[in-house]
Amino acid sequence: MDLLVDSIRSAFLLFLACDPELLDIVLVSLKTSGMSTLIAALFGVPAGFFIAHSNFFGKRLLLTILNTLLALPTVVIGLLVYAFISRRGMFGSLDLLYTQTAMIIGQVILVTPLVTSLVLAAISRIDARYRKTAMTLGANDTQVALVILREARFGICAAIIAAFGRVIAEIGISMMLGGNAKGFTRTMTTAMALEYDKGEFVLAVALGLTLMTIAFALNMLFHFFQGRIESEVV
Repeated sequence: MDLLVDSIRSAFLLFLACDPELLDIVLVSLKTSGMSTLIAALFGVPAGFFIAHSNFFGKRLLLTILNTLLALPTVVIGLLVYAFISRRGMFGSLDLLYTQTAMIIGQVILVTPLVTSLVLAAISRIDARYRKTAMTLGANDTQVALVILREARFGICAAIIAAFGRVIAEIGISMMLGGNAKGFTRTMTTAMALEYDKGEFVLAVALGLTLMTIAFALNMLFHFFQGRIESEVV
């Protein structure tokens, strides 16, 4: 218990001192996680909308595959991407291995199915009368889509936040594709694992507290805006 208390106390001192190593690790995590979440959203939101409002051959199979991908381990993704971008891989000449770009590629593969599934679920809950009413009033397909997306905006925002929380907390992809290089590809989770192996808990605790603070702040911000919008509607 004393070890934990001392580590937390020392971690707060690192915060107050704006420790450069701590700041570098946090910035790398925010950059890679933010980019991968943005790219996943650009693919996942339209895909979720299309699947929810389209009937096509193989839709059930696609949904099954999508749900299966939600359980795909990060280590498997790391191995697959590694096989393509290593020196002997198909894209080895691009020198992507052990870079932030490689980490982003792996993280996009990880969370795109998550964003797609959550957006699909959010849009599927929208009452069909919204679409019918908009079409009755003369709205075109684009306008109808915007109406539906507006009604599902909270679910879509929640999907994006969940995706960001998933990638910023993952470790397998970051370690295998990023290499945990100090000041370049070292993220909060990989640094925590490294500090634990070294028996140094202060920085690991500081990073853990930072990670939880970021997750808490994002959710508080989401609920704040949700409450404001709902109060304006009422």
